[in-house]
Amino acid sequence: MIALSVTPITPAAAAQPQSLGDLFWSFNRLALQGFGGVLAVVQRELVEEKKWLTPEEFVQDWAVAQILPGPNVVNLSLMIGDRYFGVRGALAALCGMLAFPLLIVLVLAALFAGVSDSPVMAGALRGMGAVASGLIAGTGLKLIAALKQNTMGAHVCYALAAITFIAIALLRVPLVWVLLSIGTLACTWAYRQLGQVQALAADT
Repeated sequence: MIALSVTPITPAAAAQPQSLGDLFWSFNRLALQGFGGVLAVVQRELVEEKKWLTPEEFVQDWAVAQILPGPNVVNLSLMIGDRYFGVRGALAALCGMLAFPLLIVLVLAALFAGVSDSPVMAGALRGMGAVASGLIAGTGLKLIAALKQNTMGAHVCYALAAITFIAIALLRVPLVWVLLSIGTLACTWAYRQLGQVQALAADT
């Protein structure tokens, strides 16, 4: 049973989940909407509606969730749950993400087994793939503005994004090599920029 009254541990000034139950049902609602284009749903729910994250925080947290093993949104749910309520929050968010969707997937898998070879079903899945791609692209464009406040600088962020797109979409470079090369370059540059900011702050 998910508890419904737990005092959050984060500052009261920011919007935040009010209880473990709030975390559970919020991520449950999010998961039930995530048919393929889950990034768009996550961004809308957590940034625009719940306001648990600013656009800048969402970009940073999503970047970490992307490079960790496992599904991106599951990683993000664990991070947010842990941030507000520790291990209990992480488990509540994880249960919200997986409980009902798992039941639905099992039922759909049993039903789909009988029609998986149907041309109509194959066409429908291709159409859903196009819709999911559009949702992801639209959300990416919406979040570009958050890069203007990134420590690395907007122009560097745009250049790294373009290089990554070329490497993966056009040159078909394996993701692991893109992360090791471009990811290491980005981390090194960000570390350098943060060092300069801290040095200026110390001087003042």
